[in-house]
Amino acid sequence: MQLNKKFIVTMVLCLVGISFLFGGGAKEAKKEAGPSYRLLVGMVVTEKDPMFKGAMELKKNVEARTGGKIQIEVYPSSQLGDTKDMQEQVKAGANIAVITDAARLAESVPAVGILGAPYIVDNFEQGRKLVTSALFKGWTEELAEKHGYRVLSFNWYQGARHFLTNKPIKTPEDLKGLRIRTPGATVWQETIRAMGASPTALAWAEVYPGIQQKVIDGAEAQFPAVVGARLYEVIKYITKTGHFQLITPLVCSETWFKKLPKEYQDILLEEALKAGDHASKLTIDGLAENEAFMKAQGVTISEVDITPFKRACDTVYDKIQGYRALKQQVEQVLAK
Repeated sequence: MQLNKKFIVTMVLCLVGISFLFGGGAKEAKKEAGPSYRLLVGMVVTEKDPMFKGAMELKKNVEARTGGKIQIEVYPSSQLGDTKDMQEQVKAGANIAVITDAARLAESVPAVGILGAPYIVDNFEQGRKLVTSALFKGWTEELAEKHGYRVLSFNWYQGARHFLTNKPIKTPEDLKGLRIRTPGATVWQETIRAMGASPTALAWAEVYPGIQQKVIDGAEAQFPAVVGARLYEVIKYITKTGHFQLITPLVCSETWFKKLPKEYQDILLEEALKAGDHASKLTIDGLAENEAFMKAQGVTISEVDITPFKRACDTVYDKIQGYRALKQQVEQVLAK
């Protein structure tokens, strides 16, 4: 399966290159002299998701402002592989951008992972303040200079993540023994473990059959992704713990980015920030509709006292080296 995904990615890149040489490139050359560029934007969520709609907004505005000299193609639903696959392609220098997350980027610059820590921010506004701070920008520059990841913007809000199960959850004790799907990054795994469940890493596309076939007992995710993946068909309960606020980056290859003229670099950065805000607004505006829809499908969605969940998660900040100090730095930025 992994080989097949990588083969598909390779074929897509080859076909894009061929179309550039024999089709698109010639067409652009007629418009205006100078090189053209193509960027493939990949994500694991579906076309229904605000992240896809934000990427389409990015495509429209970048192509308009560059006169078509940067062409953007958007691939939802893991068409270019899962997030890990796409991130590896980015690091290798491919003309791919991926909506990834802070926890995965923390494998390169550990401090970035603090954004993926439990209850570190309460909402999108706090998260946006953090990711546009001088503190955070220093970390993203390190990602570019030392690890080859150019963060185009870090303001793509996907929503709060909650538990999705087939038994009611009221306290952390109710999670004990449950195999809960979460991404494989350390901070996510440790958080789910701290709350009493057994974290299980699966590709997002495998969550639906995983629950259906009882490979896992549930998952944790944000409302738009749950609706897009139709997980409401295989779960009975959603418990609104909001343990993660999923604020994600759009990341491309620093090698590819440096090939762009400075004018195009600036356009891409400006429009990525605008597109992230656009996607985030769609997320926020659609949360109530997402919830109502899933309730109509028969899912019981419950508010709970998050105090015991917060208390259980506090151990994560001591378990991961440096996180307690990073938490204090974040609180200073946010004036919490």
